[in-house]
Amino acid sequence: MIQSALATFAKNFSISSSKSYPLTPKQFKTDVLAGLTVALALVPEAVAFAFVAGVHPLVGLYAAFLVGLITAVLGGRPGMISGATGALAVVMVALVAEHGVEYLFATVVLMGILQILAGIFKLGKFIRLVPHPVMLGFVNGLAIVIFLAQLTQFKDPGSESYMSGTTLYLMLGLVALTMAVIHFLPKVTNIIPAPLAGILITAVVVIAFQIPVPRVGDLATIKGGLPTFHIPAVDMFSSFGQFMHVMEIIFPYALILAAIGLIESLLTLNLVGEIKGERGGVSQECLAQGAANVITGFFSGMGGCAMIGQSMINVKSGGRTRIAGIAAAIFLLLFIVVASPLIEQIPLAALVGVMFMVVIGTFAWNSFNVMRKVPRTDAFVIVLVTVVTVLEDLAVAVIVGVIVSALAYAWQNATRIRARTSEDNGAKVYEVRGPLFFGSAEGFLELFDIAGDPEKVIIDFADSRVADQSALNAIETLAGKYIAAGKAIQLRHLSQDCHSLLTKAGHLIVDSEDDPTYQVATDYGVRTGVLGAGH
Repeated sequence: MIQSALATFAKNFSISSSKSYPLTPKQFKTDVLAGLTVALALVPEAVAFAFVAGVHPLVGLYAAFLVGLITAVLGGRPGMISGATGALAVVMVALVAEHGVEYLFATVVLMGILQILAGIFKLGKFIRLVPHPVMLGFVNGLAIVIFLAQLTQFKDPGSESYMSGTTLYLMLGLVALTMAVIHFLPKVTNIIPAPLAGILITAVVVIAFQIPVPRVGDLATIKGGLPTFHIPAVDMFSSFGQFMHVMEIIFPYALILAAIGLIESLLTLNLVGEIKGERGGVSQECLAQGAANVITGFFSGMGGCAMIGQSMINVKSGGRTRIAGIAAAIFLLLFIVVASPLIEQIPLAALVGVMFMVVIGTFAWNSFNVMRKVPRTDAFVIVLVTVVTVLEDLAVAVIVGVIVSALAYAWQNATRIRARTSEDNGAKVYEVRGPLFFGSAEGFLELFDIAGDPEKVIIDFADSRVADQSALNAIETLAGKYIAAGKAIQLRHLSQDCHSLLTKAGHLIVDSEDDPTYQVATDYGVRTGVLGAGH
């Protein structure tokens, strides 16, 4: 009866959107425990990111609760965890320092609106343009960033100096204990998620033996009440001029935050999808992230996006349905409202140990082997994206990686243009091979010996592909040169689309039954799948 009730509940409220992971009582228990593990790991992260952004810790904790809860219910990938992130915090710090926290709340609302618009217009589909080498670099860079972020926990509380002596050795020993539990417990039992067991065992050891190491409470108190509705105290509607003034301040920040949040969320969505064997949900995730940030901005939160570290903790702890994310958010709220004294006793070493295991599991160790086998350009992109992610931020790294990959692809195709020549009844025949587009247009024109060619020239495009306006212009230019030289020229095997788009050279095309049918850079070609299908 319980199983039937859970199944009905899941069906009616879309708690599990994957046929592979039905909401059985066992899965429900696993998801709840995974959510508890995630919530424990979220506390120091949210507090730390709030400090980075220059706001009160509760602003980060409220964001982690609200963004996490809303995206867990509405998001495109059950099992993903969202909350306050460092990638967003580093952008927010300048806004908060110059204009105050109320402007941050208004910016978060606008950020959410922009993300909702991205979901409505299905802009998330452009995440498909991210090549696999960029994904590898993103994963590796993020693993390094997560690792470096944990090193701050080895500083003495309230000081910028790192630990030394006995305190450092105790901290390292407890981190090692947590990691050992996480590594070896699954070989014995799966009753409790290994990360949760690692946190609990290390916490019991520290509390029982009164080991003097930093605890969560040393970062800041997490005690607070329920988040309350609050309209950002920003004067932007008193006049049109004031509205424009405020928009000039918050819009650039909102646009950057929206872009970073969506890039990180959609890359995490793809990563979790690969682990779970699921696809889709891109536009739904954009809408969910947007709705979450709009609501969070009205409840005094700093906004957020998907968190790859916590998502990996959840997935590796067995969290598969929406229950895991919902449970994580509810547990986090309970920590804030009623259980702060207990949570503040958890040693930071236990949470660092969990995150170190996340780093080990997240880093694509096979990329070292991959880089020896793939083209040098792809290997360079992997390293480049990794380095830029660590030194700059995720959004810049992904954009740089996509641009470099696109330029490399264009150059490789530009060098493929060539022509084989032959004779046909006194005419010289050029059989063009390779794609003709903006990158190869110059090389295409260099294939022809206009001055040395006979009176009649045939150019055959059967093994080529005219891709864009630059290609059409190159054909027009070539035809004009032959005509100016007083020589007859025929163009063969061009599509009907080329017939209509070419002006000067259009009358030089010879129709044939085996002419290709592709479209030149039109929406029709993309929609029908003709583009790239050859002829």
